[in-house]
Amino acid sequence: MKKVIVTVAAMLVIGVSSASAADMAAKMYKKAPPIVAFDPWDIAFGSAIMSNYVFRGITQSNGQKGSVAAYFEPRYNITKDVQLYAGVSGESIAFPNRASMELDGYFGIRPTWGAAAFDFGFFYYGYPGGQCFNTPAFCGGDVNAVPLPNGSFAKKNASFYEGYAKLNYTFNDYFSLGGNAFYSPNFLNTGAEGTYASVTGKVIAPSTWFGSTGIGSYVSGEFGRQWLGTSDSFYGTPQFPRGINYADYNTWNIGIGFTYKVFTLDLRYSDTNLSKGDCNAFTSDFTAPAAGTNFTAINPSGAGSSWCGATGIVKLSADLTAMTNLK
Repeated sequence: MKKVIVTVAAMLVIGVSSASAADMAAKMYKKAPPIVAFDPWDIAFGSAIMSNYVFRGITQSNGQKGSVAAYFEPRYNITKDVQLYAGVSGESIAFPNRASMELDGYFGIRPTWGAAAFDFGFFYYGYPGGQCFNTPAFCGGDVNAVPLPNGSFAKKNASFYEGYAKLNYTFNDYFSLGGNAFYSPNFLNTGAEGTYASVTGKVIAPSTWFGSTGIGSYVSGEFGRQWLGTSDSFYGTPQFPRGINYADYNTWNIGIGFTYKVFTLDLRYSDTNLSKGDCNAFTSDFTAPAAGTNFTAINPSGAGSSWCGATGIVKLSADLTAMTNLK
């Protein structure tokens, strides 16, 4: 009887041990949760037509002359939360140096952390086809070089680069806030440093506002400040022959937009606090009157530019991505 009891006890112990081992194996080698698939490669591209190309409150297209733009941006997703990108873009412009267009290149990285989307990168602004407007001594000895008709100066090459950092925080489906910072050691190739910082906001209307039409809408705005340093001697004046200290300024814009599929119609108001005289000194506006009453320390001619004033902008754009719109 004792042998039977021992044998049964041993079998129970073995059974319990086997069961425990099986449980441990099940826990140790439990199937991992499925990995959410994502497409590593994507391409974004688009185009736009606008009544006025405004950059930080200042027209790049001679006021209401209109502009067209296009961009192409390959993207690579390292993970679903980290994206590398590079792109090219082009815009039609009306610059004092008669550059044929704006041709840009850029690259960066976009990490996302929960509701916070970051963007760090480098942007190159190119203005090919420009001419030099100043005296021959400042235009590389070009004997045909003369100032612009109103006495303003413009370098043949206005190209420059900036580094930037951006943050956009999405609170919910309807509201987001953002902040941006840009820095260039040689803004517009004037010799002056340039630092720009801004805050942005966007409110998206509920989709139910337009029923089943597929139309969406939003209100967005930005307030920014541009800090500028001192130019080189090319833009000097008799009072400041080594260069002029450009005026810092504030800029702001607010607008309403309507979206439908890949299209966006944006109606916007933009303005700055730059005076007409300081605006002329900074922009070398070739349309400004040759003389005027807008005298400032850096604008001795008195010519006044409206390139930095209040303006309305109508913009129609189309934006697509290969993985979303071309599948």
